[in-house]
This record gives sequence, C-alpha cells and structure tokens, in this order.
Amino acid sequence: MILIINTSGNGIDLVLDDKFMHMDAEKQAIALPVAVMDFMTKNNIKMSDLTAVGVIVGPGSFTGIRMGIAYAKGLGIGLNIPVVPVNLFELYLYETPGAFVAIDSGRGDFFVASPLHEPCTMTIDEIETEQMKCPMTVGHKPYNLMFAKNIVENKIKTGDLQPAIPMYLRPSYAEK
Repeated sequence: MILIINTSGNGIDLVLDDKFMHMDAEKQAIALPVAVMDFMTKNNIKMSDLTAVGVIVGPGSFTGIRMGIAYAKGLGIGLNIPVVPVNLFELYLYETPGAFVAIDSGRGDFFVASPLHEPCTMTIDEIETEQMKCPMTVGHKPYNLMFAKNIVENKIKTGDLQPAIPMYLRPSYAEK
C-alpha cells in the first residue's frame, strides 16, 4: 500500500489507494503526523502495511515541501520502504500528456513545464507565446492527486527511484 503526502500548498493532502483526505492546517509540521495517523486509523491501515511513500516535491510552498519530504523520509527510513518523489508537473502530464502546464506561483509569474519545456518560471507574456507550441494548456484547474499512486508504482516498477529533494524553480526569499 502506498501513502501519498502533499504539503506543497495550503493544508495537507493524503492518498491511500482510492482514499483521499484534505486537511486545512496553518502549522503543517504539527498537523501532518496526526493527520497521517488519523487517516490510516480511519481506514484500518497499519504503518507496517505501507510498501512505499510518495511525496510531492514541488513546485509550491518552500517550507511545506521541505517539511513533507522530511516526514516522508522519516517514514521511509523507519519502515525501510522507498520514498518516491512526484512533482506537480508529473500529475498534470499524467492526465493530459503533451500539455503545457502553467501553475500560478502567486508571485506574479508561473511555474511551467511541458514535453518541450524543462520546469522553469515564466511571465504571462512568455506563456502566451510558448503555450501555443502544445495542444492544450493546463494548470489553471486543480490536479488529481489520486494519479500520484500510479506514478509512484511506475517509478518503482521501472527502477526510477531518485532521491526525494525539493523542486525549487527560483531562489527562496532568504537567498535573495
């Protein structure tokens, strides 16, 4: 059984097989361990039932991403199971292959990726030109976190087990 953890935005999202939970949380670091235990208990799942942990590595909240990865790695080490990174672009492109993904960063630009573009940031003017190179644009609607389980399973099956490190597309405020 694969647990998916997403702390890249506001709140906490968790997936176990076909079960989904969202929890609003101002202090994700405090709420995440409790949310995971409550979610697993509610679904009659024991920690020992987990075979892998998938974690969203970005783009998104600098602190949220780091905290989610740290918690996922703690589970992985403690349970001796793989921790598999998934980025939001993979989720969008899983559902709509070939699309141009543009996610509003909330800071006047967009996080962008497509089969033709490595993950980066772009202005709206750049997007207007670049998105025309792809058959459709997504990112303006919510992604489906349920697809993360399929992505994790595929990465495990193909041996694509990269380390879970944050996907930062620009420097943090502290680095500026």
